[in-house]
Amino acid sequence: MRSITTLLFFALAALFLAAPCAHADDAKAREIMQKVNDRDDGDNAVSEEEMILIDKRGKQRVRKIKSFRKDFGEDTHSILFFEEPADVRDTSFLTFDYDDESKDDDQWLYLPALKKVKRIASSDKDGAFMGSDFTYGDMTERALSKFSYEMVREEDVDGHKCWVIQSTPINDDVVDEYGYLKSRAFVRQDNYVVVRAQFQWAKGNKFKEMRVEKLEQIDGIWTALEMTMKTMKNKEIVHQTLLRTTSIQYNQPMDETMFTTRRMETGL
Repeated sequence: MRSITTLLFFALAALFLAAPCAHADDAKAREIMQKVNDRDDGDNAVSEEEMILIDKRGKQRVRKIKSFRKDFGEDTHSILFFEEPADVRDTSFLTFDYDDESKDDDQWLYLPALKKVKRIASSDKDGAFMGSDFTYGDMTERALSKFSYEMVREEDVDGHKCWVIQSTPINDDVVDEYGYLKSRAFVRQDNYVVVRAQFQWAKGNKFKEMRVEKLEQIDGIWTALEMTMKTMKNKEIVHQTLLRTTSIQYNQPMDETMFTTRRMETGL
């Protein structure tokens, strides 16, 4: 898992079938998505984030977060600490992303009011993360083997040529796990960054769209500094989340004990 605003390299399409079905896999599209997955993100990172929740009336709630991420061999561990406002202060979220695609990623949420660390079950990954437009499943990198890929077309996004790649879950279990039917990712051809994505919920006739609003190279690493995720129903925005990185540092010294359930309870 990267900083929050660089998490989503697979978002999901809003335009197609009402149920998953088998598709021939496109070797070129899969190769591109593999390169998206393999992009350099540093050995570790520490960042400060703002999560801004915006309802359909335009009312905003701002949450401030401190994020840490470190590579453990081929695996990646990440932890988020919510610092503001008071109603979410000391909440923390820990993720273990495994390189082995046969293993389910592990996630835990600590709620200070309950003084208890809760493990997020695979069946709950389609739930909203902390009231945002992101799901728990969005907070991890999806296993490429769980989807088939198709090259749809090429399209310019903000003056940059992109491949538009559609991904389809290989079976109903994957749909149940992530909550989506289809996805389309708009991948910049010059740097393999997903700068736009669209997706369709399996339930509720809802659609979502992700857009990277601000992208910069920091220490040679392409970093999404601002990202929006919008939830729509009947073509109207019902809720949206803005993620903004206010500071980020790569390849800093970092204690491995940061990434434990015990640290979730003790906080920063």
